[in-house]
Amino acid sequence: MDDRHDQEEIYSQRIKAGKRTYFFDVKATRGQDYYLTITESKRRQNGDDSVSYEKHKIFLYKEDFLKFVDALQDAVDYVREELLSPEEVAELDRPRDFDDRDQPRREVERPAFDPNRADDNY
Repeated sequence: MDDRHDQEEIYSQRIKAGKRTYFFDVKATRGQDYYLTITESKRRQNGDDSVSYEKHKIFLYKEDFLKFVDALQDAVDYVREELLSPEEVAELDRPRDFDDRDQPRREVERPAFDPNRADDNY
């Protein structure tokens, strides 16, 4: 059986960023084991004027969520504090119109992720 049939999509959000689009998808296996896929899709113009998409995907499992978020925040803080000028930081902090971000879609209501919850509650 194809593994893709074992995945239940719980939540999806798309963020458009120029020629790139980022997808954040929460999925569940049949055993209700949750994971996140982060996909970067980049639009490419081919020599024959056709369009194709190059995709890169990361699978992030629930036991690594907090480590991933902490490392991402540390990297963002480093760039803001050590590499950017005050003007560049001010531009990042400028209020944005989020029309480029699709609204989150919830197919099934699930309790919020609780890192302190024992995994045996599934």
